[in-house]
Amino acid sequence: MADSGLWVGVLTSVTALGAGYITAKATSRATLAQARMTTTAEALREQRDRRRSTYREMMQCAHAFSEVTWQIDAVDAARDREVKDRLLTEMYERIGPSIGEMNKANHEIRLDGPAEVSDAAERVRRMALRLQPRLKALIGADDPERRREYDASYVDFREAYVAFIGLAREALEVKDDPGGERRRR
Repeated sequence: MADSGLWVGVLTSVTALGAGYITAKATSRATLAQARMTTTAEALREQRDRRRSTYREMMQCAHAFSEVTWQIDAVDAARDREVKDRLLTEMYERIGPSIGEMNKANHEIRLDGPAEVSDAAERVRRMALRLQPRLKALIGADDPERRREYDASYVDFREAYVAFIGLAREALEVKDDPGGERRRR
């Protein structure tokens, strides 16, 4: 009888040790999974904040560029060719630095991505660069064709800018995936 009790005690102890080992292993895995999830969530939050900052910078640069182009209304209101040319020259001198700032912002977006937003930012930059010589061509010119080219280039710039904003907003949105977990692009 003593042998049976001994075996029951041994089996009970071995079972308790096995159950303790399995519980410890499961707890360790759960803790590791929680740590990974927390680390991933923090990395995604940092990525989103960095992207938001670079997208805002690009938007500020595009707005500064637009502020220069909006002065075309003052040019149109001027009756004297000399005044028009002076205003156009001032615009042309101010547009270069705004494109330079846009170039810097565009480089940051290339690093932060995603690719669709980077491509859209590059298109905004290219459209701004395309507009610059058309502005210069207006200085001293009364040719309506040159003005149409300028206006068309501005429309292209504006459309590229609006597309960039939409893609940037989409890249920053938090979406639910089919598994129910929240993720960011």
